[in-house]
Amino acid sequence: MIQAIGLTSVPRRNQTPAVDDLTFEARPGRVTALLGAPGAGKTAALRLMLRLEPGRGVTLFRGRALDRIPHPTREIGVLLGDVPGHPGRTARGHLRMLSAAAGVPAERADEVLDVVGLSGLADQRLGDFSLGMDRRLGVAAALLGDPHTLVLDEPARDLSPRETAWLHGLLRGYAAQGGAVLVTSGDPIEAARLADQVVTIDQGRLIADQEAAAFAGSRLRPRVAVQSPLANRLAHVLAAEADTAHETAGAPPVEVVHEGGSRICVYGSSCAAVGEAAYRHGILVHRLVEEVADTGPVTPLQRADGRGEAPGSEAPDSEAVGSEAAEAIAAGAPPRPHPPLPAPGPVWPLRYELRRAMGVRTGWTVAAVALFASLLASVLLARTGAAADLRLLTGWPSWLPLPPAAFGAGLLGALAFGQEFRYPALAPDQGTVPRRLGLLGAKLAVTAAAALLLALTAIALDGAALRLLFGGSVALPPPGWITMLAGSAGLGLGCAWAGLLAAGLFRSTALGLVAVLAVPTVVVPVLGGVLSQPAARSLIGLPERLRSAAVVQWPAGLDQGVSAALRLMSQPIGWALALCLTGLLGAYVLTVFRGRPR
Repeated sequence: MIQAIGLTSVPRRNQTPAVDDLTFEARPGRVTALLGAPGAGKTAALRLMLRLEPGRGVTLFRGRALDRIPHPTREIGVLLGDVPGHPGRTARGHLRMLSAAAGVPAERADEVLDVVGLSGLADQRLGDFSLGMDRRLGVAAALLGDPHTLVLDEPARDLSPRETAWLHGLLRGYAAQGGAVLVTSGDPIEAARLADQVVTIDQGRLIADQEAAAFAGSRLRPRVAVQSPLANRLAHVLAAEADTAHETAGAPPVEVVHEGGSRICVYGSSCAAVGEAAYRHGILVHRLVEEVADTGPVTPLQRADGRGEAPGSEAPDSEAVGSEAAEAIAAGAPPRPHPPLPAPGPVWPLRYELRRAMGVRTGWTVAAVALFASLLASVLLARTGAAADLRLLTGWPSWLPLPPAAFGAGLLGALAFGQEFRYPALAPDQGTVPRRLGLLGAKLAVTAAAALLLALTAIALDGAALRLLFGGSVALPPPGWITMLAGSAGLGLGCAWAGLLAAGLFRSTALGLVAVLAVPTVVVPVLGGVLSQPAARSLIGLPERLRSAAVVQWPAGLDQGVSAALRLMSQPIGWALALCLTGLLGAYVLTVFRGRPR
């Protein structure tokens, strides 16, 4: 059951709130429609329920607030608008990535693809999907966690009648198995056809909460729609004539409703009677038509992948919400519940991040371009007679703020954040601090591995190319190559994390890249000026003092590594990256614990 109590959104710029003290219930085993015209506050109400926007009020899912549910995606399935996804990712890959983020087994992706009739298109790329296929994929993503509650924002918008009939059948079947379904709609006919309960809102306020039969009787009566520039006068004439006829001849009552502008609707009359009344009073009419509430049954499109059922078997009803339920319905038995899904472990965020990073070609393309640019710059620097140092091995001309490998690592970091919070299926998890910190840790680990691998590969590739092209004229490896290697790896790692944290903080890939470029172009000159001032004391001899103070004595060779690390950190670029990473990490963690909706 869903219980929304006193939902009120925060008004903006002295305007009335989009949702104002809205209270309603969506009971299990029933489909509840939240009905309203465009701008009535339907989507804002759903976002308030899911803690995606600030506001007042509380929403209980089976008696628990959202932040009290251990695994929200297993309790609530969500579809808000269109389904975002990389056009190069396959349907199966997209759902497996979301299943890793939601903490459910990867096999669940194939199950829900079969439920929504897309199993034959599992390896099709999302960029080739039609609107109907895309909406089916969104429903499949909402069903990944086998939730008890479905919250869908206008799922049938712009769909064909057959796709709409399939969707209605699936939702009714889901409710018949005990689930609670809440959908929004702007069409009264669709709401009456689909829902068991219709909650009507206008300007964010509750107007009516009715059973579907009572709603249809009051809102979906046969009527005559009239379009006239003199709509107000015509409405007055029709109401006056209807009252006179009812009092004198006992004619049935006629109701005239002014729907705004030049449109009125007349209940209890006919086109002939309305047209004759307009003619008698000289009122111009632009449109006069009888509207019927329902268009009759429509054959649903059970599958979108073109697959048919086996000969001699009855097609399973689309009301099933899982493969086991489909088999039970096809056999005439009541549907069985799914076995409980295993609890997600600490490695689930890491699985998600690996699937996200490796499921499309973007990361591989960025790495390939960075390596090629590094190789080309390294060869050009060698031809100009540059000595074998860090800039030569990393292809870092003096006029570039960063070596190509470090810039590529920063771009990979900037591309890594923010996507999972755009997916409607994961909307319930957005406000949970442990999940967001777990995803942050996974992203830091994966981007660190990618940055280190990119930096080391660039140095190895550049060194091999220089040895091949120029032979012994280039001294390889150069003196102090271990420190040089560590410096390049640390620079790439710092850029990757700076891009990652900035993109996560500002929810923008472009601002993540700006943060990466700001380190060498803005922060480094400022710190360089500060560090160039003579210091009263230095850190010389710190490794020896640390070794003497340690309880466990480390090997003598480790002093060289500590000294090299200190030399790297003493450079302006090292201080700049350390300060930027500290600030970005602190700011991001602060926003997480503040619980600000995203």
